[in-house]
Amino acid sequence: MNNGSGIQELMAAETRASQIVAEARIARGDRMKQAQTDADELIAAYRLEQQDAFDKAASASGGTGGHASAKLQAETSKEIQGMQGQFTKNAQKAVDVLLSKCCEVSLEVPTARIRSTQKIYGK
Repeated sequence: MNNGSGIQELMAAETRASQIVAEARIARGDRMKQAQTDADELIAAYRLEQQDAFDKAASASGGTGGHASAKLQAETSKEIQGMQGQFTKNAQKAVDVLLSKCCEVSLEVPTARIRSTQKIYGK
C-alpha cells in the first residue's frame, strides 16, 4: 500500500508543478503585455514632446515653409507648362517617325537566308 500512495503523491506533485508552471507562463504573458503598454505610452509621450519641439522650432524660424511651398508649386507649374509645350510641338514629329517605321517593309531576302535554304533543299 505504501507504493500506491507514493505514486499518488508523486502524481499530485506533478500536477501541482504543472499548475505552477502554467500560472508562471500566464503571469509572464501579463507582465509582457503590461511592459508593451508602458512602452507604447512612453513612446507616445516622447513623440508628442518631439513634435511640439519641432513645431516651436518651425514657428520660431519664421514659418518659411509656406513660402518655400508656394515657390516650389510655382516652379512645378512652370515646368509642367514647358513640358506640355514640348509635347504639342513634337507630337506630330513622333507620329511621323512611328508611321514611317511601320510602313517601311524591306522585300529583299538576306543572302544568309538564301544560302541556308539552298543547303536545306539541296539546290
